[in-house]
Amino acid sequence: MKKTIFTLAFLVGFLGFSLAQESYDEALAKKLGADDYGMRKYVMAFLIRGDRVSEYTSEQRSEIQAGHMANIGRMAEMGKLIVAGPFFGNDDLRGIYIFDVQTLEEAKALTETDPAIQAGVLKMDLKEWYGSAALMMLPELYPKVTKTAIQ
Repeated sequence: MKKTIFTLAFLVGFLGFSLAQESYDEALAKKLGADDYGMRKYVMAFLIRGDRVSEYTSEQRSEIQAGHMANIGRMAEMGKLIVAGPFFGNDDLRGIYIFDVQTLEEAKALTETDPAIQAGVLKMDLKEWYGSAALMMLPELYPKVTKTAIQ
């Protein structure tokens, strides 16, 4: 019985490996900048509550947030921002960006264009990150699942 289960598990694993190799799309991998593992380098930004939040009225914070959202749209249109989103809750860790850039310096220059960073409402912690090259397809897919745009 153990031998049968082991053989079945081996065959299922081998079949999965074979199917993965059959579905490999070399042209797509090259377009997305994937390495042999289907991965690539990004820079991830962790958005952290800034030290100056309490210096602004709620109206001023709303204006800063509108500028922040507009900047997100601008970076996405440039093709530099692949993923952005807030965390749930009201903790100091507010959200993330994933940039399609090669260096921390490039990501820092992009984050410094954000009105929330400039106002001290947010701070960024930048890290190089190794993730799936398929993330590069999100900007193409996102509009297809978005019924209402975020303002």
